[in-house]
Amino acid sequence: MDLSTYLKEHQSRHLTELLTFLRIPSVSALSEHASDVQKAADFAAEKLRELGFKTTVYPTAGHPVVVGEFFIDKTLPTVLIYGHYDVQPPDPLELWESPPFEPVIKDGKIIARGSSDDKGQVYAHIKGAESLLKTTQTLPVNLKFIIEGEEEIGSPSLGLFIETHKEELAADVVIISDGSMFAPATPAITYGLKGLSYIEVQVKTASLDLHSGGFGGGVPNPINALSKMIARLHDDQGRITVPGFYDAVIDVSETEKAAFAKVPFDEAKFREEIGVTATPGEAGYSLLERLWARPTLDCNGIKGGFQGEGAKTVIPREAMAKISCRLVPNQDPEDIAQKLSAYLKAIAPAGVTVKVMNLHGGHPAMTPIESSSVQAAAQALREVYGKEPLFIRTGGTIPVVSNFQKTLNTEVVLVGLGLDNDRAHSPNEKFELLNYYKGIETSAALLQAFARDR
Repeated sequence: MDLSTYLKEHQSRHLTELLTFLRIPSVSALSEHASDVQKAADFAAEKLRELGFKTTVYPTAGHPVVVGEFFIDKTLPTVLIYGHYDVQPPDPLELWESPPFEPVIKDGKIIARGSSDDKGQVYAHIKGAESLLKTTQTLPVNLKFIIEGEEEIGSPSLGLFIETHKEELAADVVIISDGSMFAPATPAITYGLKGLSYIEVQVKTASLDLHSGGFGGGVPNPINALSKMIARLHDDQGRITVPGFYDAVIDVSETEKAAFAKVPFDEAKFREEIGVTATPGEAGYSLLERLWARPTLDCNGIKGGFQGEGAKTVIPREAMAKISCRLVPNQDPEDIAQKLSAYLKAIAPAGVTVKVMNLHGGHPAMTPIESSSVQAAAQALREVYGKEPLFIRTGGTIPVVSNFQKTLNTEVVLVGLGLDNDRAHSPNEKFELLNYYKGIETSAALLQAFARDR
């Protein structure tokens, strides 16, 4: 039986199995769902075992990690597929059109928490492996899976797990499907992710809040001071003024500029969809270049003084802001946090004490468009969709990508199977049935393409 016939004949069963997976409320953030998280891990492990994978459910300090391996021959390339079986909390429940863990098929879409992020996408890969095994009685590559249960809480156990199991996880290429295509029926390969440096800055002045009538004009105001400091983080051309911030930045290559030019990006529609009337930023770069390939600095939160109803004439003793920097390849989150901290302290007005806390960081990651793994994935997408895939970057951060690159010394290819409007993390999360079925076909095509490439 050929692959196309097999996929059609088993389409109903593939859907039924996914719906069973989606009924497990594997919310990693809530302790009351710990047994459900374990149940989801066991479900994924059992489906791999049924296909002949040597499978282990590893305990961690948090939730389990599922590792499966199907070894064919040491002369064949090895592909590692990453995904996660944990999901976001479903709140607010009142905004769901149907119960979040009772999947509903509506207008060609699966409505359920985890349908797109990431159970539907990772399960498409499991079924892709099944389809090849059932139609050819083998796989074209040595195949491994790593499916974790903590992605939605920041993957706190995964970095150490990869480090301590790097021989078991060794691969020539890693595939991740935990994202989206560029648009419906428009396949894309995400070859670059930004990193992250996230700090909190606290400014303090007096030892207590002061009456603005008795002390105004004679003492430093931490809100005023912090506002001035934040305003000095960019110049009038939109460039970040932190000394040394751009030292390690690699500019956008000509190959990338050509790839960006092929992306059907409508700036006017972009502004309309998010309700803004302007798109300011670093001068000399297109909007796509700024969104995908240039580092940024943004104030994400600010607090200080009286915020209740009515008036209270007070000069507060402290104020706080949270600031994030999205980083591009070669920038180091620790280095950027240190430079930002030093600069904030240097530009603080007289009478202000500054404390900076480094809250979170993640390394940027990129697999060049010209790499053999990206080109092999592109060929697979051409075969499935009958059109050229787009090559895109994103401003988001997936720390595990740099973990794989650095620890396993391998290339990582991100092929999203969902859509941007799948409402991941929001009520009424969905996954198009067509994208699930195409995802299974894509998974099989990817394995075949990597086999031809090596």
